[in-house]
Amino acid sequence: MYVMVTSRRSLLAVAAAISVLLGGWLWLRDSSLVAVEHVRITGVQGADALEIRQALDAAAKRMTTMDFDTKALRAAVAPFVLVNGMSATTSFPHTVRIAVSERPPVAALVSGGQRTAVAGDGTVLGSSLLTSALPTVNGSSEPTPGAKVDETSVLADLSVLDATPSVLRRFVARLFDGHEGLTVAMRNGLLVYFGNASRPHAKWLSFARVLATPSSLGAWYVDVRVPERPAAGISGASTSTPVQAGASDPTAAALAARLAVAVGGGSSSSSGQSETPSESSTEPPKEASGAPQSEVIT
Repeated sequence: MYVMVTSRRSLLAVAAAISVLLGGWLWLRDSSLVAVEHVRITGVQGADALEIRQALDAAAKRMTTMDFDTKALRAAVAPFVLVNGMSATTSFPHTVRIAVSERPPVAALVSGGQRTAVAGDGTVLGSSLLTSALPTVNGSSEPTPGAKVDETSVLADLSVLDATPSVLRRFVARLFDGHEGLTVAMRNGLLVYFGNASRPHAKWLSFARVLATPSSLGAWYVDVRVPERPAAGISGASTSTPVQAGASDPTAAALAARLAVAVGGGSSSSSGQSETPSESSTEPPKEASGAPQSEVIT
């Protein structure tokens, strides 16, 4: 009997201790002793950066490092379609680090008489994120901010733009369907024949290597439909001179030098041109047409 009473008292004591500890933990978890005071945010940039940071900061500081809810952060930035996802880590007692991933605009979609920025995954971002640096793609239905583009041709264009190397992005003017299929028009007039949206990374790399090669001098188009066998179209000397793509064009020479470094093919800076793009790179594209050409296989 004595042993049973002792065992019962021991169990009650343990239960009481657990209750005290649990109550203390619950009190501490939501107390000011572990309130979030320092919020470190990375990965946010662009037109809505300030508003996104403010929303995340305010939401985080309503929590503690021992009771942190990432879902509340996502809800706070739900109105910003630019935000694709995030992760958060807490550091006892007062610090939270938030890493944000964004879906940046890759094109200006012209559709239904409207212009709007659109991300590489087809998310419509709205007109507030439009810039003059974004290349143009054309659609047939009115875009709604926050919705996803469902046109196959537009999604194909966006996949090509999403795969564009960062060093090339500012030079792309627009995408369109031409005689050679999907065609990219660069801002200096050079045309790049993709044919279709398959293997975009390989095709961009093939184009970069062609443009960084001396044999591309005088080309007004580069055909990368088969990326292993790219071809550069060279204008005939007896015709009116098209927009040049080789080292004779300062803009193209500077781009070629940067591309050569980017793809590990050496530098074209020996042409004497600066690697900084010239102002002419922002001019609207002038499509070449009708000029006799020969093909240089690189």
